[in-house]
Amino acid sequence: MYKKDKDLLWADMLGGNPGEEESDYITLISEEDEDMLSRTEVPSNLPLLPLRNTVLFPGVIIPITVGREKSIKLVRDAYKGNKTIGAVAQKEMEVDHPSLKDLYRVGTVAQILKILEMPDGSTSVIIQGKKRFEMLGLVSDEPYHIATVKSLDDVMPKKRNNQFQALIGSLRDLSLKIIKLSTNIPPEASFAVKNIESSTFLINFICSNSDVDISSKQKLLEINQVSRRAEVLLEHLSKEVQMLELKKDIQSKVKSELDQQQREYLLHQQMKTIQNELGGNPLEKEIAEMRNRASEKKWSKEVGEAFEKELSKLQRLNPASAEYSVQVNYVHLFLELPWGNYTKDNFDLQRAQKVLDRDHFGLDTVKDRILEHLAVLKLKGDMKSPILCLVGPPGVGKTSLGRSVAGALGRKYVRMSLGGLHDESEIRGHRKTYIGAMPGRILQNIKKAKSSNPVFILDEIDKVGRDIHGDPASALLEVLDPEQNFAFHDNYLELDYDLSRVLFIATANTVNTIHPALRDRMEVINVNGYIVEEKTEIARRHLVPKQLVNHGMEKNSVFFPKKVLELIVESYTRESGVRELDKKIAKMVRGLARRVAFGQSMQKRLDTTIVREILGPPEYSRDFYQGNDFAGVVTGLAVTPAGGEILFVETSLSRGKGNLTITGNVGDVMKESAQLSHEYLKAQAGYLDLDPEIFEKTNVHIHVPEGAIPKDGPSAGITMVTSMASAFTRRKVKKGIAMTGEITLRGRILPVGGIKEKILAARRANISHVVLSEDNRKDMEKIREIYLKGLNFHYVRTIIDVLEIALLKEKIKDPAPA
Repeated sequence: MYKKDKDLLWADMLGGNPGEEESDYITLISEEDEDMLSRTEVPSNLPLLPLRNTVLFPGVIIPITVGREKSIKLVRDAYKGNKTIGAVAQKEMEVDHPSLKDLYRVGTVAQILKILEMPDGSTSVIIQGKKRFEMLGLVSDEPYHIATVKSLDDVMPKKRNNQFQALIGSLRDLSLKIIKLSTNIPPEASFAVKNIESSTFLINFICSNSDVDISSKQKLLEINQVSRRAEVLLEHLSKEVQMLELKKDIQSKVKSELDQQQREYLLHQQMKTIQNELGGNPLEKEIAEMRNRASEKKWSKEVGEAFEKELSKLQRLNPASAEYSVQVNYVHLFLELPWGNYTKDNFDLQRAQKVLDRDHFGLDTVKDRILEHLAVLKLKGDMKSPILCLVGPPGVGKTSLGRSVAGALGRKYVRMSLGGLHDESEIRGHRKTYIGAMPGRILQNIKKAKSSNPVFILDEIDKVGRDIHGDPASALLEVLDPEQNFAFHDNYLELDYDLSRVLFIATANTVNTIHPALRDRMEVINVNGYIVEEKTEIARRHLVPKQLVNHGMEKNSVFFPKKVLELIVESYTRESGVRELDKKIAKMVRGLARRVAFGQSMQKRLDTTIVREILGPPEYSRDFYQGNDFAGVVTGLAVTPAGGEILFVETSLSRGKGNLTITGNVGDVMKESAQLSHEYLKAQAGYLDLDPEIFEKTNVHIHVPEGAIPKDGPSAGITMVTSMASAFTRRKVKKGIAMTGEITLRGRILPVGGIKEKILAARRANISHVVLSEDNRKDMEKIREIYLKGLNFHYVRTIIDVLEIALLKEKIKDPAPA
């Protein structure tokens, strides 16, 4: 192994010979010495000494440390003989046993001046370059490399060449400047540079000691023209001077900054000493308190090591620095998160059933799912929590159900509203590098709950936004995936946190706007609207007692009879849930509280009269069935965000050219259903005993009332075809009938969704007959018997079946009144 020994190198440069009082060689070569070197005879065969990290130039003396067995043998054999070897640089430093192809072809004939046995047992050799040579071929590689070589002569410039002299002066000046700027070169080195008389030796001397890489030095050695070698060397020195000046500027700037930091440090140390004299350092007390709190945490070894690292970093920071407050907040987050803290579930299933029934009326599907999960936990002891998504219209109790579930399980409860959320960082948090960074809202709520297994409500998950700040719905994929959320990664915390035992319950009004991948990870449970009887019962059990307490009235001070509650539900609200009903009951109680406050007499048992006095005239006239006195008017069933509704399809005929007009703010799908109905009736004119030409001479106008409300969907198909058929044939529509279903051009009836909501709407409208597709029969099994009471269902497969059920033989004179 070979390396430069700088102490030996600079001793040689200054003319010293380590270990000897008198030198037997000259380090600063004159022009006469240079001529003597140039006349050195190069033997045809030379033993080669590979140099690992240096290049030897003619005239230059360098010390090397010899470590390889072949090299040690070569040096000792040569020292006993003529002391002449060939020094050649290796192409790659890492090669321990170089072959001929691992060496450069141009090297320098060297004379061994001295062999030194060092105190550490290594062998150092001082060699001096004599003349350049080029390898022609390998003679032998044992016991060391011996090669055939030829001598290379330097091409000298003409004497009195002013340009060359200027070049030498520039090299000398730059070298002295480098010695002055560099901290690695002793100032005494300038003595050697100033006193070298030979131009060629000055060039070689500077080449050997310049701070350039081995390949660049080798290229300098291979240049035959001395002037060209000087020009290339000047380029390297210019770059080196620029780098050293830049470093000096940077160091001077840093020094001034360090001086200021040292001043602040001394002041803080003095302040720390004063604080200790007055009774202890508050910062150290805070650190000690944090460490004591950490010792009580149930976190993993990885988290503990991360905390210690961050706490140690906090101790090293200056309290006056901006980073200190950021680090304090980060360390506090470690301590405030409930690592490994879980509340114990209450496995009393009877009690859980009572809590759920006490707080919410109905919602049996959700309650059953919660009880199933609790039962499995009781038997198994541990399992991943389900990810539930409650989908239904507003006001049916989806959000409030979460609090009841938490009470039934004995867990903490947290709620996070996702409506309008459009920044991914709200879920995953910000990275600490940003100003004002904080953890995501998931971890913030876990910290607030002080438990790692709370009931976590993700409210309005269908209203998550998306913009240039990222897609929060995609960030929620990790949160709501049981296969991933055991190692949830928050950008601020930068450690994995286990969310697998959190019971996530998402709520939504519709699944259509939920990210498909997100919807796939959740167990969707439909929460449908309430019928009048259910709303009345909810008002009696929950809403009325709550509003009486909220308005400072005794629970038994007034009594709301069932008829009064039914009147409020049917005439003053129009919703699937009970939110509007709660507001109306609150208004009723406020009116009663005002009378009590004014000292007016008030009957304890309310009646419909006092309802009208406080709430005013009825706000809604229920969509009750309007009879069958007119041809072309048929009742359909639809679903809106507020629940099920009935709608009327009206058809009017007039003389014309067979045009079809559709009004009522209907969408493209409903328009297509109307066109299908028209074409089907044209094709089935014979079945209806109609003249086919009547369709070419009659304009058809279909209208769906309440034009301010947008309407769309295929489920009004059978309603439209029945309305047209009634208008053309002037046959009456069966009394008390409503229908829903999609039609095809071949006359088939396809199934539709929202059957329960539509059935509830039919009951509210006093409908007695409902026509459905045969494929919807299976949906009836999921609906409770109480919802089906008083309704007769007709399941059909074709439009012909619908017309046979819906149209009577009795005809009306005016099928389309104005």
